[in-house]
Amino acid sequence: MDKGLILIAADIAQLIPFITPLTAKAEAQLAETWPGPHTWLLPARANTPRWIRGQHNTIAVRVTAHPIAAALCRTTGHALVSTSANPAGKAPAISALRVRHYFPTMLDNILHGALGTETGPTPIRDLTTNKLIRSAAS
Repeated sequence: MDKGLILIAADIAQLIPFITPLTAKAEAQLAETWPGPHTWLLPARANTPRWIRGQHNTIAVRVTAHPIAAALCRTTGHALVSTSANPAGKAPAISALRVRHYFPTMLDNILHGALGTETGPTPIRDLTTNKLIRSAAS
């Protein structure tokens, strides 16, 4: 719970309930990488649930370019929690079979579809400090 989670969205409007208002400069910086495989740490609104932001004052967010993930966000009408679908310390699940192996009785359903083209985790950068928290090669 202290780590926090990543939210994905079909567009930045779906993130507005969770982040503090952005400056025009910040919006332009985000637009350079979105939609796409880049996660940003943005200042969280005070009412953003702790189970989403963890022990942080920021929240990890991404406007996804993945067609299935974006369609799911559009269909639900809001941002969704994103995860690599693996228990801590285990390799990310890159197939539905591996997800079922990791969580044999804990899931109601798995949405099957093609994976994105990235071969590793997305980079994470802090918008306020511009510090790279995680590189794509990590």
